[in-house]
Amino acid sequence: MNSGDQESNNASQSKHEKANGDSKQTPKEADLFDLEQLENDFQDVMTELMGDKSLERFRIEYEKVHNALLRANTQEKRLIKKCRELNAEIINNAAKVQTAIKLSQEDQSSIASLKKEMEKAWKMVDASHEKELRAKETIQQLKDEINNLSQLVDQGAGLNSGKENLLKEAIRAKEEISQLNEEFKVNAKKDQNKMQDLMKVISDNEAAAIGHKQELQNLQDQLAIKIADQERDQRRKERMEKEMKEFRAKYEKKVGEQAELREELVEKSTQMQAFEKDLQDSRGTLEKYVRDYESLFSRSQKLADLLNDQSDKSMKLEVERRSLQKEIKLQQVELNRIRLEKSVAERKIDKEKRIYQKLEERLDHEHTTKLVLQSQITSMQKDLDNEKVLDEKQQTEMERLEREKKVERRNVEKAEAKANQAHDDIQANERVEMSLRQELAGLKREATKQRKLIYQLEKGRERYEMEATEQRALLFQREEDIKAKVFQIEEAQKKVLEMECKLKQQQQLYEQVRSERNHSSKNLNDCRDEISELKRKFTILNHQIEQLKEEVATKDDVLVKEHFQHCKVEKEKDLFKNELGRLHALVSSNESTIHHQDAELRKMSAVMRGMDDEALKQRKEYDQVIHERDILGTQLIRRNDELSLLYEKLRIQQSILGKGEAQYQERMQDTRVLKLKVTDLKRELHIAKHQVGQWDDLKREVFHLERALLQEKTKVRALSEELENPMNVHRWRKLEGNDPAMYELLQKVQTLQKRLIQKTEQVVEKDLVIEEKEKLYNELKLILARQPGPEVVEQLSWYQQVVRDKEKQLKMLLSEQNMFQSTENELKFQIERLSHEINEYKRKYYKKKLEDRIRRTRSNNDTSNGSGIDRLPSLPQKSQLPGRMQPAQAQRQLALASTTRYVGGGFSLNQ
Repeated sequence: MNSGDQESNNASQSKHEKANGDSKQTPKEADLFDLEQLENDFQDVMTELMGDKSLERFRIEYEKVHNALLRANTQEKRLIKKCRELNAEIINNAAKVQTAIKLSQEDQSSIASLKKEMEKAWKMVDASHEKELRAKETIQQLKDEINNLSQLVDQGAGLNSGKENLLKEAIRAKEEISQLNEEFKVNAKKDQNKMQDLMKVISDNEAAAIGHKQELQNLQDQLAIKIADQERDQRRKERMEKEMKEFRAKYEKKVGEQAELREELVEKSTQMQAFEKDLQDSRGTLEKYVRDYESLFSRSQKLADLLNDQSDKSMKLEVERRSLQKEIKLQQVELNRIRLEKSVAERKIDKEKRIYQKLEERLDHEHTTKLVLQSQITSMQKDLDNEKVLDEKQQTEMERLEREKKVERRNVEKAEAKANQAHDDIQANERVEMSLRQELAGLKREATKQRKLIYQLEKGRERYEMEATEQRALLFQREEDIKAKVFQIEEAQKKVLEMECKLKQQQQLYEQVRSERNHSSKNLNDCRDEISELKRKFTILNHQIEQLKEEVATKDDVLVKEHFQHCKVEKEKDLFKNELGRLHALVSSNESTIHHQDAELRKMSAVMRGMDDEALKQRKEYDQVIHERDILGTQLIRRNDELSLLYEKLRIQQSILGKGEAQYQERMQDTRVLKLKVTDLKRELHIAKHQVGQWDDLKREVFHLERALLQEKTKVRALSEELENPMNVHRWRKLEGNDPAMYELLQKVQTLQKRLIQKTEQVVEKDLVIEEKEKLYNELKLILARQPGPEVVEQLSWYQQVVRDKEKQLKMLLSEQNMFQSTENELKFQIERLSHEINEYKRKYYKKKLEDRIRRTRSNNDTSNGSGIDRLPSLPQKSQLPGRMQPAQAQRQLALASTTRYVGGGFSLNQ
């Protein structure tokens, strides 16, 4: 590919990476994203890629990514809108719960007050029982006295006036006591009635309180579920909102149908002609349900086909992803191998460089030692040739030695930290100084020794020259090896650059495939969720359709029965018309009875109006109970919101306390470490102070040692003079020795240089290790920067939770709908029962009226009325209609059949 193609590919790849980076933005950043600019960039890239056929696949995938980004932006706006609506619903429900809690508290207070009143009533009852017991005792005493008096009356017929008075007082007392007894009995009955009334009120209030508690518990459960519903995933909120609207529309439609059915029930009591219209309406609704079922079935089939297509696509994408992963792993292994070879080659190069540097340093050191030795040889030769100017040279040598001594003293002052080595160096330098002074004093005596030393130095120079030639040859060989290694390194670097380019291309392809994989997996999850939701709806609709079929079948049976009944009623109607024609003559004679019966009819209509008023009152009470239930729900939601906020605050405080405890432990650990450091520093300070206190002693000791050294040097000088001029002539053995101070210094310098070279090598190795660690650190930073953060994972899990909660909420709404339908059927049953009772009352009324009329007509005209009575048709009884079910029983069966509830996945709760 030429340079122009490479530039276009690089530009397209950079724009593709930019588009992929934009597609990975978080939802908050997407709100601030300029869609128009993105669209312009997209069109520019499409125009650039349109002419290149090699990038056709890349262009298609880029279009897919752009479309996915637009869909994600629109879906995010919908989800934000739905989230706001859910928050508003939660606030409303919390208000209902608060009102419910207030009502429950008021119920508790009323129950407490009633219990207090009940206690007072029991106390009154106990007091009345005590009074009754006392009254019974007094009555018993008076009865005993009366018996005694009666016995006295029987015994003695002649009673005096005093006894008669006593007898009258006793009788009067007996009457008073009987009156009191009756009053006590009346009061006791009243108290018992009051107690019974209070017990009834308390039991009613307790039942109401239990009902309120149950409702409150239900509302609390609903509130907990709704609070959990808010935390679910919001990816499908728009679709769920549409479904909720459809369900609401269906529910409103069902409510309208219920109102129509109620009106039809009212009209059935007065008009028999509405049966045909109801039959037509039920057939129309049945056809509508069948059409809805067919449309839902076709939709489910389409979605199943779509699911199969998506699963096939996902399998293909999975296979492609695995193949790409294998290729990427192979490329990664190859890249690691090349990097390993590169690192090995670099280490070899660094090792060769270090060997080269050591050789150069050693060569320089040998060259300096050679120069030093040459200068020493020339100086010795000059000293031997110039014995005449010995004094001047000695003076210059003394000055040089003084300067060296000063230099050594400065070095000793700088190296006080290394006291032992510095002290040894000072002693060695002093020994050298004293030896040189001795040499200057007895230079004539040391000429032979210097000649021997020159001979030895010449041998060392030859040896060092041979070693230098060997090292030069080895250096040339190392330089050639280094050049070859450098050439190999350059080739390896070229290979590494080529592999890095290939790796970048593979990484770009991997990023592209991963984005496609994420998009396809997201679409697959969405499709699976939609299919599971549609399957669940399909099962629910199947259950509902079966239920509706059963209802339609029962209604058809009822309609057929009603149709036969209608025909029978029509026949009876014709009979009644004939009978009315014959009985028309009786109407004029029975007008008086009609007026009387009209009065009774007005009374019955008043009774019916009272029953209607009672039904309205019950309806109002039912509406009030529903309102109270809603208030309790709002109150409960508010209370649960407050509890959730408190739990959240408590959790935050606990996490803060945990963090604070961890930081406190860290600070305590730091304080312990600092205390240990302080103790170490104090100990070092004490040692340093102790050493400073001994500094004067050390100086005095050095002074004494120097003085002793001078004394020993004078002794040595005396002994050397004595050896030159021996006092003992018989001594034939001459003692000789050399001073190895200069050689020891050279060895020490060499060892120090070797140690310095080793330390520099260690420092270079450490620097290389640090550079490698920094490179790895930077690569890890770049890899982590490319990876998606934990926020995306948390947001995805949050969306999934919200979706699951919404599914639970939808199931609860369906269960509530079934519950409302069951209550509606129960109310229908009650209405049917009331209408049946009204018909029964009418039948009884007409029967009674007819019996009165027959009785009166018999009294007026026995013969004619008897024949007419024989011709009167009897009202049809329930048992006289074969094949006809009683209305109350039929309505009860319909209500029980229609109250079948399906919750969640469509499982019946009526077993």
